[in-house]
Amino acid sequence: MMTYILFAAGFLFLIKGADFLVNGASRIAKILKVSDLVIGLTIVAFGTSAPELFVNIFASAGGDTGIAIGNILGSNIFNILLILGVSAIIYPLKVGQNTVWKEIPLTLLAAVLIGILANDKFIDNAGSSALTRIDGLILLLFFIIFLYYTFGITNQLEIFDAARSVEEHSLKKPVFLVIAGLLCLLLGSRWVVSGAVKLASSLGISESVIGLTIVATGTSLPELATSVVAACKKNADIAVGNIVGSNIFNIFFILGISSIINPLPFQARDNMDIGVTIISSLLLFICMFTGRKRVLDRWEGFVFVFIYITYVIFLIIRM
Repeated sequence: MMTYILFAAGFLFLIKGADFLVNGASRIAKILKVSDLVIGLTIVAFGTSAPELFVNIFASAGGDTGIAIGNILGSNIFNILLILGVSAIIYPLKVGQNTVWKEIPLTLLAAVLIGILANDKFIDNAGSSALTRIDGLILLLFFIIFLYYTFGITNQLEIFDAARSVEEHSLKKPVFLVIAGLLCLLLGSRWVVSGAVKLASSLGISESVIGLTIVATGTSLPELATSVVAACKKNADIAVGNIVGSNIFNIFFILGISSIINPLPFQARDNMDIGVTIISSLLLFICMFTGRKRVLDRWEGFVFVFIYITYVIFLIIRM
């Protein structure tokens, strides 16, 4: 019983830990006179993906690879189909040209790359399929390229105001928030992984299904809150950018780190979930050219949510 209580508490710790980490790191960056755009593209993106990162580190280190894989694939599917779907229903999302032609295709590339790297058995007749440590290094290389791209955008826009006043000058409180956030993330991720393993065992279902549904939903709550609030405020750039950046971060960085810690074996049934991840990214790209160009309309949001509900029903039947 205590395991399940800690499992539920773990999600609360993950959400609060990510909040502490983002607030503390953002304050430190502002005191050090780092631009808002850099903070958004790096610290905020890392903060909203921190739950997935810490859960995957614990899952990979403990050999619970089904949870590590399911968490990332499930989170990316949840992010696009449900979060962007709900956000578009709240307020149609107009997407920037760079996002349409560079960032969304990069999320699609990331999903396709996982499909290729994880299918050694079918591509070169290897004994088994897995994300190896070499594959992890390849993913991290793509993540470095993505970081170079984001900082390139920052330099082009030249939005940094050196004369900006900073209300807070002491580093004590923000450093405390960062430390508190990391501790919450460490505890929360450990409880979530332990609870997920126990839940999968007691229900007699695979760890990957738990990862694709419950764990993925729980770790994606920061992205959900960020995008829904942004949609309510009619800030489409943040609503979409948060999701696209998170999905890129999830595959290139988190799966890269996870597979370096412990190679992640893939089963043939995982290809279905990889396929849904690819289709979700492709569908988002196609929607930029249907109806109003570069706008995710309300009716498209309803379609996204319907597809996600259908996918979850399929997962339940597949159990």
